[in-house]
Amino acid sequence: MTRIALITGGASGLGLATARRLAADGLTVAVADLRAEAAQEAARSLGESHIGVAVDVAQEASVRSMFESVENKLGPVAVLACFAGILSAAKKPGRLSLAEIDVDEWDRVMEVNARGTFLCVREMVRRRSMGPRVEHGRIITVASLAGQVGGLASGAAYSASKGAVLSLTKVAAREAAALGITANTIAPGPIDTPMLQQTVPEGHGDQKYLGTAQVPLGRIGLPEEIAAAASFLASPGGAFVTGATIDVNGGMSMR
Repeated sequence: MTRIALITGGASGLGLATARRLAADGLTVAVADLRAEAAQEAARSLGESHIGVAVDVAQEASVRSMFESVENKLGPVAVLACFAGILSAAKKPGRLSLAEIDVDEWDRVMEVNARGTFLCVREMVRRRSMGPRVEHGRIITVASLAGQVGGLASGAAYSASKGAVLSLTKVAAREAAALGITANTIAPGPIDTPMLQQTVPEGHGDQKYLGTAQVPLGRIGLPEEIAAAASFLASPGGAFVTGATIDVNGGMSMR
């Protein structure tokens, strides 16, 4: 039986790269994104068996509706990959200092990144607790190097939200283990996406990142390199890895 993968934030960036990789791995993919049209277009690009659905991960009812729609159409979700996220709610590019962050900025970033991941993970665990069980159940979350080291190009709200994802994933790994589900997080460093370019202040032309000199490997990463990590975690070969943080950061943080 084909395994079903649900990918939030799957219409662009790291989520889309992962959707493509998991589809190539033979999974049936449900692409979920804030914009239904974008999700459906991304799903069509993967092939006929895949679907696109709308979701606002920060809203409990929307997350529940997403799962309901996907499972009614495709069957029980075996792999949940939480890629939906934002760097900042501010319109101006560049890093906000701690002193500059207002409550609205803090709340919005935490709402999408931390609460959104929590709502999706909780719904996955609830549904698999009620049955049916799935083979090779997986939860994959997306944290960040910023959540490990206190931010570099990103601000305090983003860093704190990703720190919350790191801890949440460990809790999920312990509680979902009895269901045969692993839970792991990927912590990207600088990856070539539009979100990375948002960290560059105005006045720097079309530069994608200002900290490349700090990367031991001397470059920024590719979305496909995050997708490759997700592919391993989703695979049967990843069955004995849970509660782990997979660092994909070019050597910027070594543990």
